[in-house]
Amino acid sequence: MRAANLVLTALLAMSLPAIAQQKPEPRGRPMPPPTRGPAPYKAPKAAPAHHTNSVKQAPQQRNFSDKPGHPNAPHVDKGNKWVGHDTGRNDANYHVDHPFEHGRFTAGFGPSHRWHLGGGGPNRFSFNGWYWSVAPADFGFCDGWDWDGDDIVIYEDPDHDGWYLAYNVRLGTYVHVMYLGPQ
Repeated sequence: MRAANLVLTALLAMSLPAIAQQKPEPRGRPMPPPTRGPAPYKAPKAAPAHHTNSVKQAPQQRNFSDKPGHPNAPHVDKGNKWVGHDTGRNDANYHVDHPFEHGRFTAGFGPSHRWHLGGGGPNRFSFNGWYWSVAPADFGFCDGWDWDGDDIVIYEDPDHDGWYLAYNVRLGTYVHVMYLGPQ
């Protein structure tokens, strides 16, 4: 009996790393990739400014979970609604001094061009011999990505020069990515 307990304990201990490496799965069936990228952001008309002696407040953490069951990350809803792509051209998180300094990606955009990730991580990843990096502000939104197995779709970003949007087909989320060029 004691030997059987030791064997079971050893088997359990050996299986824990495999369990820890399992990929998070999205809830429900993933939607097909969006048919097009987001439209350019149009800011709502601002109300007239009133003079106040207000104290500047720290930026608040955004919540992208717009409906129950939706991820708390930028994602695309039915009808091509790009949730979270609403900060406009002046967002400092996506400012680049030299946009497209590594050239422009021209191999295909949209759902008819699915790309299989070939390794790496947010700092540098690749597919089909082309290298990319995720915007530092978006690192937290791709922590569930499988860098060796997920399919992504690339879209042009109409608001942030130098950036593209990488949509993860399995998760339904997206991040801003910069093209680094061919290998």
